[in-house]
Amino acid sequence: MKKKPLCEKSVKEWVNSFPILDKIMALDPVFWENPQYLPFTKQLESSLLVSKNQVNKALKNVAAFSGYVEKAFPETKSSKGMIESDLVDIVSMKKAMENFWELNIAGRLYLKKDSHLDVSGSIKARGGFYEVLRHAQDLAVENGLFKPGSDVSIFQTRKFKDFFSQYAIAVGSTGNLGLSIGILGKRLGFNVYVHMSADAKQWKKDKLNSIGVTVIEHRADYSKAVEQGRKQADTDPNIYFVDDENSKNLFLGYSVAGQRLKTQLKEQNIHVDDTHPLFVYLPCGVGGAAGGITLGLKQIFKDNVHCFFAEPTHSPCVLLGLMTRQHERFCVQDFGIDNLTAADGLAVGRASGFVGKVIEHLVSGVYTLDDDNLYRLLAMLKDSESIYMEPSAHAAMIGPVRLFQDVEGKKYIEKQGLSSMMSRATHIVWGTGGSMVPKEIQKADIDMGKHFLSYSGQ
Repeated sequence: MKKKPLCEKSVKEWVNSFPILDKIMALDPVFWENPQYLPFTKQLESSLLVSKNQVNKALKNVAAFSGYVEKAFPETKSSKGMIESDLVDIVSMKKAMENFWELNIAGRLYLKKDSHLDVSGSIKARGGFYEVLRHAQDLAVENGLFKPGSDVSIFQTRKFKDFFSQYAIAVGSTGNLGLSIGILGKRLGFNVYVHMSADAKQWKKDKLNSIGVTVIEHRADYSKAVEQGRKQADTDPNIYFVDDENSKNLFLGYSVAGQRLKTQLKEQNIHVDDTHPLFVYLPCGVGGAAGGITLGLKQIFKDNVHCFFAEPTHSPCVLLGLMTRQHERFCVQDFGIDNLTAADGLAVGRASGFVGKVIEHLVSGVYTLDDDNLYRLLAMLKDSESIYMEPSAHAAMIGPVRLFQDVEGKKYIEKQGLSSMMSRATHIVWGTGGSMVPKEIQKADIDMGKHFLSYSGQ
C-alpha cells in the first residue's frame, strides 16, 4: 500500500479537495483567487504576527542605519544612504504586452525597480541589509561598545570592523539574499558563509568568492541549503544564522517598502483610494519579500491595494501552502513537481510557515507562469524600455495580463466591485534583481527571450 505523503492525505485526496491541483501538477499555468482573503479591518490587523508598531519601528531603524550605509557605500550618497528604487511608468512595455497577448490592460502600468537597488541590485537588499545591521547593532550593544540611539556610522571605523571580525554570519540562499548578506556582512567586517543551492547562478557564487565570502555549494535545492546553514550556526555560538524561512527582521526589512511607496506615489501624483485601486504583482520564492511588502502595503492602503504573488509553474510552494493552509508542512516534490526553473530566485520547494500565517488573509491570489514567458517578457522589456531584469523578476510582469486574461482574474475584479474603476487603476510590477548580472549573461538572456518571442507558444 502506497504511503500517504503528508497530513494524513494522499495526493488523490488533496486533488479531490482542490481540483486545481491537477493543473498545478501538470505544470500548467494557473490563476488562483485566495478564498481566505479578508477585508483589512482593525481586528484582522491586530491578530497578525507582525504589528504596525513593529513596522514603524523598523522604518525608524532604516533611517538610523542610513548614516552607515552612506559612509560604507559611496554610491548611495545621492540617496543619503537610503536603499530605495525608482518607480517608473512603462508605457511602451504596456503596449507591447497588450499587442502580444491581444488584450487591453485597463489603467497605468509602473515598474518598481528593486532590480536596480544600490549595492546589491535586488529586492533582497531591503531585508538582508536590515537584518545584518540589526544584528551588528545588537552585538555592539551587548558588548558595551554602542548605546542605542548613537550614530551607527561609527561601524565603519577600524575598531568596529575588528570587533565584528570575531563573529560570523551564515545564510542559505538561491543567490540574491546571499549577495545582499555577503556584501554588507563583509563590509562590516564579519566572516560570512553562504550556503548556495544547486540552482544558484555561477556568477553570483563568483561575485561572493571575489569579496572573500565563503560559498558552500549544495547539490540539493534551497531548503537543503537553508537547513545546512542552520546546522552550521548551531555548532558555533559566534555564528549568526539569517533564517530566510522564519526571520521577523528580514520580514520587517521588506515591510517598510509600503510607507516608502506611499511617498513615491504622492510625489508622482498617483492616487490610491476607494475609486483608484492599486494592483501590485510580486515575484515569490519562500515568501518573505513578497509577504513583507504585502503587509506594509495593506497597512497603508488597506482594501484599496490588491497584491498578487507570482511563482514558476515548477516551484509553486507558496500557492500550495496557502491553498491547502498547510504552509511549510509539505513541499512541491510531494506533488511530483521538480522545483527546476530558470527563475533561480524563485526556485523554492517549501514555503515559509511564518510568512504564510501572516499573509494568508492579505494576499488576493497567486498565479504561476512557465519559463518561456519569463524570457519573452525579459526581451520585451529590454526592447521597449531599455531595462534589463533577470528572469525571476519577470514573474511579476505578466501579472496584469493574467488579471485581465484569466477567468479567475476577471472574477476577482467583479467580486471586489472594481469593474467600473479599472480605467483608473494603477498596476505596479515589483522588480527583484538584474543590475548586477554580467553583460554576457544579460545578452544570452535577451537572445533567449527573442527566440521565444519568435513563436507564439503563449
